[in-house]
Amino acid sequence: MQKLTNKEEEIMQILWKLKKAFVKEIMAAITDEQPHYNTLSTIVRNLEEKGFVSHNAFGNTHQYYPIVSIEDYRKRFINTAIDTYFNSSYKNMVSFFAKEEKISADELREILAMIESQKEEK
Repeated sequence: MQKLTNKEEEIMQILWKLKKAFVKEIMAAITDEQPHYNTLSTIVRNLEEKGFVSHNAFGNTHQYYPIVSIEDYRKRFINTAIDTYFNSSYKNMVSFFAKEEKISADELREILAMIESQKEEK
């Protein structure tokens, strides 16, 4: 699975949310600066070439839909980020977020409770 550009990720986020969409519908969902229609169409076709989306043809128009789930993409690239930036250590990652005050003690307790409950289920 290839890493996506920021713009491709933005388009995939829209497709994951909409489930299926024509280029016009994707364009309408873009909240930042909207690209030209042809540029957006090219990005979507690139996503198709990379194996992230497919389409149903309706005459000359295509309705696109994701074929890679957000969960699969998240797993792949979160693991890559942890390997690259945190020496493959989830502890280092959580410590980073705690130091940056991006996670609270209450949230950490919730995470610990989830971990403990999963251990009990096994």
